[in-house]
Amino acid sequence: MNKADFVAAVADSTGMTKADAGRAVEAMLETIKKCLKKGDDVSLVGFGTFTVRKRAARSGRNPRTGQTIKIKASKVPAFKAGKALKDAIN
Repeated sequence: MNKADFVAAVADSTGMTKADAGRAVEAMLETIKKCLKKGDDVSLVGFGTFTVRKRAARSGRNPRTGQTIKIKASKVPAFKAGKALKDAIN
């Protein structure tokens, strides 16, 4: 399911227009993104938790040349599914 399909599904299940559902989905995604950028976690009870994890600096290899390179430390988004979501899938 891509974003357009997701918006259509939200519109169908809520009775919203596709335009309104699209704005709601976009607002939700932007809010999650802003919170993660500030370093806050986003916990949706029954669904899961979005967090930011720190990835340490490390050395790697350039696959083309085989030369050792340094990879900078970075922050990466992570998601941990909640119990209700896990139970719904299984």
